[in-house]
Amino acid sequence: MSNKIRPFILAETNWKAVKDTHFELAILPWGATEAHNYHMPYATDNYQVDHIAYKSAEIAWNKGAKVIVLPTIPFGVNTGQLDIPLCMNMNPSTQLAILKDVCEVLSIHKIEKLVILNGHGANNFVSIIRELAGIYPDLFVSVVNWFQAAPKDDIFENPGDHADEMETSVMMHLFPDLLLPLSDSGDGKTKKFTPSGFQQGWAWTQRPWSKITNDTGSGDPSLSTPEKGVKFLDRCIAKISEFYIELSGKEIVSLLK
Repeated sequence: MSNKIRPFILAETNWKAVKDTHFELAILPWGATEAHNYHMPYATDNYQVDHIAYKSAEIAWNKGAKVIVLPTIPFGVNTGQLDIPLCMNMNPSTQLAILKDVCEVLSIHKIEKLVILNGHGANNFVSIIRELAGIYPDLFVSVVNWFQAAPKDDIFENPGDHADEMETSVMMHLFPDLLLPLSDSGDGKTKKFTPSGFQQGWAWTQRPWSKITNDTGSGDPSLSTPEKGVKFLDRCIAKISEFYIELSGKEIVSLLK
């Protein structure tokens, strides 16, 4: 087998390797295709989640975990951005349909665990996983929001949650050639709903994106650096790879305490 072929990435490996390997854990990266301020590519979420999926799986594989990374789903929930050109929306009901088909394949081939590695804040898989549990009771399905896997407040100075200092720094490290200069970015200022429940976090509604921001960003990216990006990435990848290792090679009941 060529050294360039990574046996833990389904898109790269082959039938010769797959037929003789029992994979214990499937990883499904899930991103989005949407505007990211003026300076970042539409596929930012996909580029990031791809990298994290591959690197975290590589660490787990090298420590003996039989993991397999499935191809990334490139569209996410963007119902709040339907008026922004070419923000590609996939409804939660469509996500459920896709996951049912993925879980059916995993179930047929006796892969007992699935981790949805999420790279897009508006993808919320909790209710979908609850429904899947009733359909595939022997399949352990969980979701990891990679951007919440490790602390970041000691790295990034400006808060935000979309095309902000964190995301810009990560992309500066991973794919600097795909970014415009920071001088071309907007300031990422956003408006917030005024009722106290929204302000305090115990009420929620979808944000109408083009009404809350002028540049599609949420968070000031001006202090972004590639050094900050790699520091945060390394933290998240280490935590996520350890999570894979903890899940692998164990009966589901043994994960309870």
